[in-house]
Amino acid sequence: MSDATSTQNGRGLLELVRRTDPAVAMAFACIVVLLLVGSLYSANFLSPAYLLQQLKVASFLGVIATGMMLVILLGHIDLSVPWVVTTGAMMACAASSFGTLGVALAIPFGILCGVLLGLINGFGVAYMRIPAMIVTLATNAVAQGLMVVYSGGFSPVDFASPPMRYLATAFTIPGVPNAVIVWAVIGAAVVFLLTRTTFGRAIYGIGNRETAVYLSGIDTRRVVMTAFAIAGGLFAFGGVLLAGYASKAAQSMGDDYLLPAIAAVVLGGTSILGGRGSYLGTIAGVILITLLQSILSVMQVPEFGRQIIYGVVIVTMLLLYGRSPKVTS
Repeated sequence: MSDATSTQNGRGLLELVRRTDPAVAMAFACIVVLLLVGSLYSANFLSPAYLLQQLKVASFLGVIATGMMLVILLGHIDLSVPWVVTTGAMMACAASSFGTLGVALAIPFGILCGVLLGLINGFGVAYMRIPAMIVTLATNAVAQGLMVVYSGGFSPVDFASPPMRYLATAFTIPGVPNAVIVWAVIGAAVVFLLTRTTFGRAIYGIGNRETAVYLSGIDTRRVVMTAFAIAGGLFAFGGVLLAGYASKAAQSMGDDYLLPAIAAVVLGGTSILGGRGSYLGTIAGVILITLLQSILSVMQVPEFGRQIIYGVVIVTMLLLYGRSPKVTS
């Protein structure tokens, strides 16, 4: 009986290995390597306190990368991340200056601003058939102009509301940062959306072959526009969390999150051409990018060097997995 059980368990393990996305496995393997490399530079790199801090930092990128994943699964790309993130942060802080009601509405208002910008992107891509790179780049420029006009070209003077700081820095569960809990909740919601709903299956289908999804009776334009709107809301929410973490918003605070968000998604095995990817891979990619950023910071690699590395990562993953068959997962 024990031999039969062992054989069954062995087959189950082999089946699990066979079904594991090579990119996801590679991402987790790279995380282990980075942890070992980091420990060579600092004895504290493997300490629970430091790792928990890195996970907290990763949660901000994780929220933003979640939105990027939705867009990439469609076969598109969103270049409006920098100033959608900044807009969400600045508008949430601005709302918090309007008394008690403003404080209560600050977070929803910041997210709503991101959703509106996402709707503009989605409308341009889905209904106007403008290439996503063009319309999102234009939206990014418009958002930048609006925020510069709003702030007069100077650093914003409004501060983050107490709820924003609580979400980004406090601990509701002892030892677990609230930001990590927020990321976990968003991740669970997106996993449910992608795997258990018609909308999620349509996202994968559009990334594979939009015409086939349209002929099946699904309004693909509405799906695309909704996905961009959700992504915009997540970008803005990431900005809200960042503002809460820093206690205020800053111009260009989202500039550092465009390439890392894309790199995290493609590192996790999501095809940059759309139609294939799992959220587990995105989690691995986010953690990997965060650890990489930490090590590069310790090594004092300048910002331009980091951007080169992110670009090389994206191109490499495109060459490795960009031509592989598209299948949902």
